[in-house]
Amino acid sequence: MRKLLFESLIRLPVTEPAPAPDDAALAELGEALGLAARRRLGRSLAIREVDAGSCNGCELEIHALNNAYYDIERFGLRFVASPRHADVLLVTGPVTKNMREALERTHVATPDPKWVVAVGDCAVDGGCFASSYAVVGSVAAVIPVDLRIPGCPPAPIAMLKGLLALLEPDTRRAVQRPAAAG
Repeated sequence: MRKLLFESLIRLPVTEPAPAPDDAALAELGEALGLAARRRLGRSLAIREVDAGSCNGCELEIHALNNAYYDIERFGLRFVASPRHADVLLVTGPVTKNMREALERTHVATPDPKWVVAVGDCAVDGGCFASSYAVVGSVAAVIPVDLRIPGCPPAPIAMLKGLLALLEPDTRRAVQRPAAAG
């Protein structure tokens, strides 16, 4: 055991280096998002994340938004534990039969005005789970969706751009929008 400990102190970890996105671009995007939230809502944007039956790939990217690199709280965006305090529902995964009612109740519990964002290919159209007997379908099959962010999984930057698109109508063309109902 002692030998392993000493070897681990000498050897470098076997991991890939972190991606090096442009820090200035991230800061600019975050500042724009924070300002848009305060302008549109008069306060910080509160986000509730809901896993409707995903493989957790999208959740890992969503959790990255809170890490020391992205740190979205510095821009005035925060995740909340209750849908009653949320402005945005970030929904991941295809909606499973077991999660359908929970998702509907979460949507009802979120006060108006609210936005629903389908994050990842599975939330957008069912992804690779679409034909499963346990899946109801995409998020839009259960509750109305305001914005779709495709990707398997989408990058944290894509999610930040999507949130900005919700708050700044001029940027909505940069992110895939749902088809108009009717």
